[in-house]
Amino acid sequence: MPNAQKPLRPTMSSKDAARLGREIYKRDILPLVKDDHFGEYVAIDVPTGRWAIADTEKGSVKRLRESHPDAIDVLCERVGHRAVRSFGGSTLGEIE
Repeated sequence: MPNAQKPLRPTMSSKDAARLGREIYKRDILPLVKDDHFGEYVAIDVPTGRWAIADTEKGSVKRLRESHPDAIDVLCERVGHRAVRSFGGSTLGEIE
């Protein structure tokens, strides 16, 4: 019987992952993507700072995990928006 691989578990609380992920996004990633990737999604492997970008949230996570299959504490951000998704008829607006 083959060994079943144990599923990966988050290494930090979701609150810590969100806080650290947003810091990484604002400090390291946003300056690189804000001019040419408005509306696209960034998936960030929070412990390492590795990231991937795509047109969809699912696509960015897929790209990140293709190159870094061990990425488990992942945060997604949408370039140029304060939230990944908006409710109602409009976005929340651009990040300062």
